[in-house]
Amino acid sequence: MKHILAVLVENKPGVLVRVAGLFARRGFNIESLAVGKTKDPGISRMTIEVDADEKTLEQMIKQLNKLINVLKISNLTLEPSVDRELVLIKVKAPTSSWAEIQQIVETFRAKIIDVSLDSLIIEVTGNEEKLQAIELLLSHYGILELVRTGKVALLRGSKTIQNGEVKK
Repeated sequence: MKHILAVLVENKPGVLVRVAGLFARRGFNIESLAVGKTKDPGISRMTIEVDADEKTLEQMIKQLNKLINVLKISNLTLEPSVDRELVLIKVKAPTSSWAEIQQIVETFRAKIIDVSLDSLIIEVTGNEEKLQAIELLLSHYGILELVRTGKVALLRGSKTIQNGEVKK
């Protein structure tokens, strides 16, 4: 089962390496990882998506808690939340196919952010299903390059994470 962990860490050099190293040493695979500063510039938030059973997840959380720079860990998996990912897709696109590709882009509320004589770069944000769907449609034109950010997630409504716990 896929789990989304929100991990608050000190915003210091080497923290990401220590977290990634912990996962690698233990043989845990990270499906998705996004890191950025929070409203407090001294704290960063890692959103980590892992595919693990409950026992393995528990072990991951225990190991993460042992790292000095890790402040709090919250499992967002069972909470109502919103998650998104950004994808940039460079598509082979002779001018004769621009209109067709533009229709796909509009349908998915994406944007064409760069145009050349033989390719387009498309930016799309959404959940995993949306991203897979547009990727499938654009693959018929020939995807030259594709890059994805890690997944980011927030709890729905007025719920927030405070001191590692979900608060209303």
